Amino acid sequence: MDAVLQALADPSRRTVLEILRRHPATAGELAAALPIARPGVSRHLRVLREAGLVDVRQDAQRRIYALRPEALAGVDQWLEPYRALWQNRMDALHTEVARGKRERK
Repeated sequence: MDAVLQALADPSRRTVLEILRRHPATAGELAAALPIARPGVSRHLRVLREAGLVDVRQDAQRRIYALRPEALAGVDQWLEPYRALWQNRMDALHTEVARGKRERK
């Protein structure tokens, strides 16, 4: 999971993942969407591949990159207790707002 979190720490890599969430893409297509040179995009793709967040397949002369959403499952499990914490706080806030509305009536 550490490799996934480190990969997600970079905004350019998150942008790549957002693009790949919508559709597979070539390195050239990804480079066109980012304000960095193509060699930089290749380095980001290598980090994402090594973290297990993207797959690559050869299509003739092109390499097509695709998101591997299952790699995020560990992060999702790790975040679950924090989501529960925030949900409890949001529930308490909702209760207080409702109580305030009743008192003003």
